[in-house]
Amino acid sequence: MDKIRNFCIIAHIDHGKSTLADRLLQFTDTVSEREMQDQLLDDMDLERERGITIKSHAIQMEYDFGGGKYILNLIDTPGHVDFSYEVSRSIAACEGALLIVDASQGIEAQTISNLYLALENDLEIIPVLNKIDLPGAMPEEVADQIVDLIGCNRDDIIHASGKEGIGIEEILKAIIEKIPAPKGDPAEPLQAMIFDSVFNSYRGIEVYFRVFNGSIKKGDKVKFVNTGKVYDADEIGVLKLNQESTNEINAGNVGYLISGIKVAKEVKVGDTITHVDNPTKDAIMGFEDVKPMVFAGIYPVETSEYEELRASMEKLQLNDASLVWEPETSVALGFGFRCGFLGMLHMEIVQERLEREFDMTVITTVPSVEFHAIQSDGGIILVNAPSEMPEPNTISHIEEPFIRAQIITKSDYIGAVIALCMDKRGAIKNQVYLTSDRVELTFELPLSEIVFDFFDRLKTISRGYASLDYELIGFRKSNMVKLDIMLNGDKVDALSAIVHREKAYEWGKRLCEKLRELLPRQMFEIAIQAAIGTKVIARESVRALRKNVLAKCYGGDITRKRKLLEKQKKGKKRMRQVGNVEIPQEAFMAVLKLEN
Repeated sequence: MDKIRNFCIIAHIDHGKSTLADRLLQFTDTVSEREMQDQLLDDMDLERERGITIKSHAIQMEYDFGGGKYILNLIDTPGHVDFSYEVSRSIAACEGALLIVDASQGIEAQTISNLYLALENDLEIIPVLNKIDLPGAMPEEVADQIVDLIGCNRDDIIHASGKEGIGIEEILKAIIEKIPAPKGDPAEPLQAMIFDSVFNSYRGIEVYFRVFNGSIKKGDKVKFVNTGKVYDADEIGVLKLNQESTNEINAGNVGYLISGIKVAKEVKVGDTITHVDNPTKDAIMGFEDVKPMVFAGIYPVETSEYEELRASMEKLQLNDASLVWEPETSVALGFGFRCGFLGMLHMEIVQERLEREFDMTVITTVPSVEFHAIQSDGGIILVNAPSEMPEPNTISHIEEPFIRAQIITKSDYIGAVIALCMDKRGAIKNQVYLTSDRVELTFELPLSEIVFDFFDRLKTISRGYASLDYELIGFRKSNMVKLDIMLNGDKVDALSAIVHREKAYEWGKRLCEKLRELLPRQMFEIAIQAAIGTKVIARESVRALRKNVLAKCYGGDITRKRKLLEKQKKGKKRMRQVGNVEIPQEAFMAVLKLEN
C-alpha cells in the first residue's frame, strides 16, 4: 500500500489540466507514441470539440522512483462551475490534488471553489504553475497569489508547461514524496466506495470504485449497501488506458467491477461495496445528493419515441449522476420529462449527448428554477415549472432562490460587471482587491436571473477575463408572476415563464415579437398574446395567407368585389376556429435567445 498514490487534478476551466495529464501519461510510458493524442482522457467527441472536460476520468500509471515501482491513480476533473459535482466525487476517492494555475491568467473563481472542496476533504495540495512558456506569463505575480491563497512556501510551487513538457518530472516526484499513501487495513472486511459508473451496451454497467479497507477478488459475492443488491464479481481490474483485468484489488487501490448489472437505478454513486459473507459494519459517507439549479422539460419530437427517450435518459444518468428527471405531461408537447440540471452548460451538454449518443431528437422547453409558493396557512408548494404554479388568489406570496456569486475580474471591468449584476436584480456585498488590477466581487442575485445568459454576458463585457463561481444561499420573498403565452386564445404551457412583475411587460412584448417572426403563416390569422392571469399585456398578429379572390372580377360594381371578400372573411373566421397552430422547435428556443 505504501507504493500507491491516489491524486486528482483540479483547476479553473482552460488552465491546462488535460494537457498536463497527457504529459504525465507519456512520461510514465502508460501510453505508447502510437496511441497518444491530445486530450487523451477526454474521450467524448463533445469534450474534444469544445475543449472542456465534462466527465472525470480515472487512469492508472506506473512509475519507477528511488528504486521502487509506484502505482499512481490519476483522476482528471472538469473545471466548469456546472460540473463541480463531478469534482467532488473525484476528490472523495483521493489523498492529494494537483492545483493547477495558469501563469498568464492567475487564480480564478473556480480555482478557489475547487481548492476549498479539496481542503474540506483534507487533501494534500501540490501547487503547479502551468503555461510558463507563454509570452504573457507572469510567474512571479501568480506565484504571490498562490502563496496568499494556500499559505505554502514559494519553493513548493512547481513551474511547469504541459505543452512543452517542462516540470513533469518534478510533479511526479512531488506526488510520490508529498501525497500520503492510502490508509486502510487489507485484513478488515471489504469496504469500497463507488465514485463513477459507465454504461456498456455489451457488458452492462461498469462500476468504478476505490477500496478503503479489505480486498476484492474475482468471483466474490458482493453487496451494494445502500440498494441492498447482491452480485457476483464476474470481472475486476484496474483502469489503464484500456481496462486490464486482475484477480484481486487490495485496500488503497482504484479499479472497476463488471457483474452484468442491467438496471441503471441499482448503481448509486457514493454507495459502499462489501462482501456478502463478511460485511463491513459501517458504510462510507457517500456524496450528498446533487441539488439541481435549473429545470427544463425534455420532450421527444415524435410522441411514439417516449419509451426510447426514457431508456436513453436512464443510460445517460448512469454516466452523469448529476442529472435528475421525472416524467411529466404538457398540453402542447405530450409526454416528456422534467429534468434538473446544474446549470445552462450542463443542460446544453445533456441535450447534445441525447442527440449524438442515443440518436434522439428532442424539444427542450424554457428553463426555470425552483420557486416556493407559500400558501395562506403557511404550507409550501414546490414549483419547478410554470404549469405547476397555483392560482394567485390561493397563495400569500412566492419565494425565489438566491445565490451568492463570486466574480473575479480585472479592475478595468468593475463598472460593467456591477451594472450587469444590478440589471439582474443583484446586490453587491463585498469587493476585495486580490492584486492591484484583479478584484473579487461578491453579489447576491436571484438564481432565475442568471440561468439564461448571465455567464455569456459576463464573459463578453470582461473580454473573457471574468470568472464566476456561485452557491445557493436560500429562498427570499419576491414579486413573481406567471406569464402565459396564448395562440388564438389557447395557452401554450411550454412557452409560459415565471418572471418578476417589473420585467413581465418587456418580456411578454419581446417574446410576442419574436414568435411573430418564427411562426409560419397559416391560411388563417394567428393572434399571439402575452397575459398575466386574465390581463393581456402584449399582442402581435401573424397575418393570414390570402388568395386573391378579386382576380376574376373585371370592372363591374364594387358590391360584387365586397361580396367575394366577405365570403373569404367568413371562411377565414371558420378556419381559425377549427385550425390549430403548428409550433416549430425554434419557437420554443426563442425564449433563450431573447436577450440577444
